[in-house]
Amino acid sequence: MALVVARQEDGCEVTRGAGREARFSGCAERLSASLGDRDREGPFRAYCAGLLGTEGRKSVEPLAGATAPSRVSGQHQSLLHFVGRSEWSDAALAQVRAYVLPAMERQGPIEAWILDDTSFPKQGRHSVGVARQYCGQLGKRANCQAAATLSLATHHASLPVGYRL
Repeated sequence: MALVVARQEDGCEVTRGAGREARFSGCAERLSASLGDRDREGPFRAYCAGLLGTEGRKSVEPLAGATAPSRVSGQHQSLLHFVGRSEWSDAALAQVRAYVLPAMERQGPIEAWILDDTSFPKQGRHSVGVARQYCGQLGKRANCQAAATLSLATHHASLPVGYRL
């Protein structure tokens, strides 16, 4: 049985059952108001639908295939742009956190704060923070950026709340 995001008066919750498309649509509409650009709503909805509706790998390529099977290449490009090249406002993300966190806590208390480091291989030194350092993605020292992330987690869900290079 697929998990879907459902709309409630004051938040979203993960749920099962009938009417899931309408609940997903309501929640996506509320969250997409924080995006700041109406052109980002379509890719946002597709990205969320792909994350929630597919099993296995959650990278952009399988999500594109699942959400637009007749135009995988174009959808792949659209999702990559949405995730990697869109401007994200700290204030908008704070609105999303204020909307989602109460719904998570209705499912149970925050059980963990997850602090993690992530590295991204980079060629050259033109990006901020690029240095020769250990890159987990490559399994060796290389030019990369490193970031620290903070997420809050309940037994059922997690929410990223901080990210710093």
